[in-house]
Amino acid sequence: MRVVIVGGGVAGLSLALGLRRQGIDYCLLEQAPKFEAVGAGIQLSPNATRTLDHLGVLERLAPHAVRPGRHRFVAWDDGRALLTTPLGDAVTDAFGMPYMHAHRADLLDAILKEIGDDPRIMMAAPVVDFGEDGDSAWAVLADGRRIDGDVLIAADGVRSRIRERLFAPESPEFSGCMAWRGLTDARIARDLGYEHDSYIWMGPDRSMVIYFVSGGRLINWIGIGPSDGDTRESWTTQRTTEAALDEYKGWHPMVRGLIEHSAPPFKWALFDRKPLEQWVKGRIALIGDAAHAMLPYHAQGAAQSIEDAWVLARRLALTDVDQALASYADLRRERTAQVQGASRAAQDLFHMSEPEALERRNRRFARMQESIGDGFPPGQEWLFAYDVEKAATEIDADWRKLAWRS
Repeated sequence: MRVVIVGGGVAGLSLALGLRRQGIDYCLLEQAPKFEAVGAGIQLSPNATRTLDHLGVLERLAPHAVRPGRHRFVAWDDGRALLTTPLGDAVTDAFGMPYMHAHRADLLDAILKEIGDDPRIMMAAPVVDFGEDGDSAWAVLADGRRIDGDVLIAADGVRSRIRERLFAPESPEFSGCMAWRGLTDARIARDLGYEHDSYIWMGPDRSMVIYFVSGGRLINWIGIGPSDGDTRESWTTQRTTEAALDEYKGWHPMVRGLIEHSAPPFKWALFDRKPLEQWVKGRIALIGDAAHAMLPYHAQGAAQSIEDAWVLARRLALTDVDQALASYADLRRERTAQVQGASRAAQDLFHMSEPEALERRNRRFARMQESIGDGFPPGQEWLFAYDVEKAATEIDADWRKLAWRS
């Protein structure tokens, strides 16, 4: 069997590594001339680190990652605690794997080092056409070369041309929000009062997520708020520190201090898509953001892509191609759709501005804190305990029941 992968982001590279560990041949087509990590911080919950362990990547990544002690929801103006939940050893003890923060570049580097020098990864290889004929699939490159395989997997991101052509001819949905991101020296962060925790600062119309990366040498911040009319998605659009500070006027000095000492930050618009009913057409299937692009509020975009990769690789190793693709999609659609929906709902929760709504939210957080004590919030176990290996191998013998069980 040979699998043609279109796209060399987290999803595509994880799939390539997963296929290699199953002894399945592949060819990965990446349009960029070299791998460059865009973005900055990435959160890896136990469901993600468990999968990275299956891929053989976790040990490589660990020295460059940070294990936060707690997850803190705090008020934008005075820093008071709204809700605090455990991470650190508590997560590892409960779910068997750690919660990690990392720089996206460190994650990609760990995956690439595990893959090694592999001629099956083709750079500067933009795909201009593709197709399938029932028992094979193919892609045509800009230089005219045709790459043939048994399966073609679209890992080409939120604006996937393959998804657009085969499954849903519609544009990604603009959330109405934009994100700012920056990196600040960890020494400054510690002087401002930050501990090795994960912070979500919640204020009227805006939020700010903050956590350490790069082995604790840097602190990553992502601020999300209403769009100023710019709807560009590029993670490489740079703006001024002053413009970011204007967005966070009146916010706590711990927030503004990070912005002030950051290099000029980057800004991009936030898009996602509605869940698809189908991910597979013949010998072509979607993976990662091409299948289920989601907003960042639950920090699950990369985690769900990594999960996809292992489940798909294992299904291809365990059964024939048609059943593998169909069962992969059936296993993954419901879970990713639920995470997408939760991420959309969190945008309203994080950005409330009406005083009565804010008071209701804060009372809800207080009740939850009283209820859970030092434990985990409702729903977190479902998210964190997911085991891709069990999902892929313990599927019901009549796997087709999954598609119609509801």
